[in-house]
Amino acid sequence: MSIKDQFFLDRDKAVLVVIDVQEKLCVAMDETVLKKLVKNVGILLESAAELNIPVFVTEQYVKGLGPTLPELKEKAAAAPCYEKMAFSCCGSSEFVDALKATGRTQVIITGMETHVCVLQTVIELREAGMNVHIVKDAVMSRNKQNWHTAIQAMTLAGAI
Repeated sequence: MSIKDQFFLDRDKAVLVVIDVQEKLCVAMDETVLKKLVKNVGILLESAAELNIPVFVTEQYVKGLGPTLPELKEKAAAAPCYEKMAFSCCGSSEFVDALKATGRTQVIITGMETHVCVLQTVIELREAGMNVHIVKDAVMSRNKQNWHTAIQAMTLAGAI
């Protein structure tokens, strides 16, 4: 893969994944950072719709953490939503099968928490040979140190 192929996104090769931006999980987050995350994920969802980029939404243990925030669910109304019981999205065979079925090789990642569900998803997607792009201002953790550590780990794993 060339440097350009690694760094440049192509709307015909890309998918957007929104990981676990759920009501009860959001309550534990810094309000200021959460507000920015929701705004940025919203922009990404609108852009994906405009560019005809497939969107996948995941929810971790909905019974305990609640559904995706309504304002994001509304913007992703046409997107499939996968409930998962594993931290990584790849722990959902339905998610993995749907992603493979697109034939796309670039995955744009947003969501929470950066150091758990996002990180584990990125590692498994990289292991599967996917070109993964993290939107740094659209992923978050409860504290900045966890976020920094995860960003660094994902970069070392080959994510952009």
